Order: sequence, then structure tokens, then C-alpha cells
Amino acid sequence: MRIARFSVDDEPRYGVVETDDPEGLVGTVNVLDSDPLYRSAQFTGEKLQLADVRLLAPVIPRSKVVCVGRNYAAHAAELGNDVPKEPMIFLKPNTSVIGPRDGIVYPEQTNDLHFEGELAIVIGRAGRHIPVARALDHVAGYTCFVDGSVRDYQKFSVTSGKNFPGTGPLGPWIVTTDEIPDPTRLTLTTRLNGAEVQKSGTDLLIYSVPQIIAFCSDFTPLVPGDVIATGTPDGVGHRRTPPLWMKPGDVLEVEISGIGTLRNRVVDET
Repeated sequence: MRIARFSVDDEPRYGVVETDDPEGLVGTVNVLDSDPLYRSAQFTGEKLQLADVRLLAPVIPRSKVVCVGRNYAAHAAELGNDVPKEPMIFLKPNTSVIGPRDGIVYPEQTNDLHFEGELAIVIGRAGRHIPVARALDHVAGYTCFVDGSVRDYQKFSVTSGKNFPGTGPLGPWIVTTDEIPDPTRLTLTTRLNGAEVQKSGTDLLIYSVPQIIAFCSDFTPLVPGDVIATGTPDGVGHRRTPPLWMKPGDVLEVEISGIGTLRNRVVDET
């Protein structure tokens, strides 16, 4: 099941999407009467065409976005770093989160805006000190994420470089765990202006989805709507020769098999 958050006449609503189009340009939305992540939801009987709605980020985290750094061995190697002995964690505020087809904001303070395509976990059941063996029971589903990084700021402050407004696209919807029982069997592909720049199977994550959930739940309570971004594979722009940065007008796509395609254009902040 694909759970979407969308707007009609600027009113946020929720629904279940039926489509074979990975970008959600064609298909229908079966409208729900409430947000199913937080309460029981019923179908209203209303069906809308995807072409007539604006898809929003499928969840705006009420608590936090937790990000895992350096979680693919090939990415650690291209950075010249060792594999982390424990998951490397940083947080994002929900002000960085935008939806499918929203503009990725290119900050006026930088010339180094950088792409990182990632698989994101959406928490559906609260928990603390969650055992690895039961971690997947706390997952509502999965979606695509872009960890937009302002690299020149990140050199002296990870927190500032990772948290500029409008740099974290999320979507296009949440695919529930009944359709993705095993998150290690997915393929993540990132494209910039149609050219493939990252591609990896999620089986190559250093720390698996259950391990990440268990680790995060030890230092912070996880609540429904929390998003955990699992890390980016190799191919990042700043390790290329010459470096490959995003710029206004570029189109970035993150596609994950079994989920869909998150597509955003880069827009100048000014």
C-alpha cells in the first residue's frame, strides 16, 4: 500500500495511491479521513486523480529526522574513512523536509550543494530500547530521501551543513511493510539531469535497518512519524574529479525499486 499526503486547494489530506507510474503523475488517490500513522483511518469513498492533486512530503516528522552517515563501505572508502564501529548519527529538523516536485533550495551562502540519495524508514509504532529482532515491527513503511548537504559548511559543522531549509526532499509516498517485508532487497539509484550518479543495493548497508532502529531507540524514544535516513552509497559529487555539485535548474531523481521516484528541481533561494 502506498500512503500519500497531498493537497487540494492548499488543504493537506491523506490517501492510498493506486498507480503503476513511479513518479505518481498518473493514477488515483483513494482519500482517507485522517493520517493513518497517528490514528485509525477510513476511506471516505472519494477518489481523486493524481494529476489533480499536489503530492506533499508523505510525513512531516512531528519529532525528528535521524540520519545515518557513512553507512555503505564503498562510500566510506571514497571519503578515505574507515568503516564506522557504530552507526554515525546526526539529526535534521523538519524545516529541511520538502515534498516530491518541490524545489530544492540552493542557499545563497554556498556554491557547494551536494546530493545524497537514501532509503528512509518511517516509524509507525513507538518504542525505546527496541531489540534488533523486533525492530521491523516498529516500521510503518519506507520512502525515498535526499540528504541535501551544503558541503562547505559541513567541513566545519555537520549540523549546519546538513540542516539548511528546503534541502531534504522526501517521498513520493510511504510504501508499507506488507509490500516491502525485506528492506535489504531494494536498489537505490540517484540521477542528476538524467545521468546516473549513484546506484547500490540496500543489502550493502553496513548497519541494517533493524540495527539502525535498535541503535537509535537506545539514545532517543522513537515515535510514529519519525524518519530515519539510512545513509547514502558511493558516487557523491565532492569525491569526483572535477567535483559535481548541484546548481539551480538541475533535476535530481532518487529512485528505489518497489517504492518509486522522488523528483525535484533545484531552485535558487533568491
